[in-house]
Amino acid sequence: MKASSPHRLCLVARIPGVAGPASFQRRLAEALQRRGIGVSYGLDDLPYQAVLVIGGTRRLAALWRARRRGVPIVQRLNGINWIHRVRRTGLLHFVRAELNNAVLRLIRDRMADRVVYQSEFARAWWERRYGPPPVPSTVVYNGVPLGLFRPEGDADRPSDHARLLVVEGNLAGGYEVGLEWAVALARRLQEKHALKVELAVAGRVSEGLKEAWRGRQGVDLHWLGLVPPEAIPALDRSAHLLFAADLHPACPNAVLEALACGLPTIAFATGALPEIIVGDAGRLVPYGGDPWRVDPPDIAGLAEAAREVLKDQPRFRAGARARAEAAFGLDAMAHGYLAALGWEGIAV
Repeated sequence: MKASSPHRLCLVARIPGVAGPASFQRRLAEALQRRGIGVSYGLDDLPYQAVLVIGGTRRLAALWRARRRGVPIVQRLNGINWIHRVRRTGLLHFVRAELNNAVLRLIRDRMADRVVYQSEFARAWWERRYGPPPVPSTVVYNGVPLGLFRPEGDADRPSDHARLLVVEGNLAGGYEVGLEWAVALARRLQEKHALKVELAVAGRVSEGLKEAWRGRQGVDLHWLGLVPPEAIPALDRSAHLLFAADLHPACPNAVLEALACGLPTIAFATGALPEIIVGDAGRLVPYGGDPWRVDPPDIAGLAEAAREVLKDQPRFRAGARARAEAAFGLDAMAHGYLAALGWEGIAV
């Protein structure tokens, strides 16, 4: 660890009451601490020289007090909550999503001294919807520890069939539709391309949804549940292909982690995915309808892309790792946030 720096950063998590920081928060904290930068997780845990708000916070009064003390505030922004407006997600979910959007916008427009978007897509989305912020903004992609997420290591990858993997934190709140597409993709690969396919789904899925799919999906479907972070690298190495099931993602960690493990990704070309999946890191296909209305997508085109990747695994696995090394290392992410904080002089 480098000698101690006079800098100390307060990381404010978006969701209060969470036991322990999420993956981005944890990774950034570790990268900063390796450079001798102190980290706190509460606005009342003084002193600190800057605040990084990860999305939003309900502690708006405490954030305003920090601003009045002259503490710089940087806000990291994902996308905008939107799917509740086109799919039935329940009244409570609708209200919560709208309130969260209002909080994110309030911090961006009234409290932040600088805004960091997770992708060019996220920046364009926010500025198209609400206009540019009144403060400078930049884009910093998420990063993954390339030494932990790597192609080498334990890999229980089958040789007699293709393992298609879906990794999402939560397949709910309108995003269950991604599971429908994954099942349709696996079925088409089996029926139209004569490929034996196993579909493995990692993430939070309700028991009701599992029961609804039981016995009617026509594919070999495995529910993995929430997978511990330390088990993700081996899981990624065990698959032949990742299907990124999210619509309009801002910068999905699951995709970056898969690429770093040499797992190529296929998806519809929405959100930030065209910025992430380039070259032979995988294949993107046009959605085939209006993704903002969640029209039925082009599963046939998606299956053709999957077939191409499955037929040339060495090429695409190497391309996936190369893409991660080129753009999504942890040092690159740390450098971007240090620059946003005005702490460029601290070595990366």
